[in-house]
Amino acid sequence: MTLIFDAGAFVALEREDRAMWRRLKAAQQAGMPPITHGGVVAQVWRGGTGRQALLARAFQGIEVAPLGDELGRRAGVLLARCGLSDAIDASVAALASHGDQIMTSDPDDLAALIEASGWRVDVIPS
Repeated sequence: MTLIFDAGAFVALEREDRAMWRRLKAAQQAGMPPITHGGVVAQVWRGGTGRQALLARAFQGIEVAPLGDELGRRAGVLLARCGLSDAIDASVAALASHGDQIMTSDPDDLAALIEASGWRVDVIPS
């Protein structure tokens, strides 16, 4: 099981949400660091380790996948299947496979995208 972070998970970390920090640390200790992609990083990063020290610390233990051609195409297919338009959310959903968990502040759209994928993935509000 892989833990996938959408922007809402990072916002929770930055707000010092203890439950989210516990999830992050548990995944890291299990040797399965959470993943996200570069588009999510762009949504939450606003400049420098000084202003966003907690977020910078969190990123040290997270795998950031490139939002390249392959991931972009998978995301586009999901968008076409469910009629949504948020490419960043679709790319988060496209990272997932059976048994994974997605932490998000947008559970309705992510659930629709996951349904379109056919995967059994838990979408957990952050």
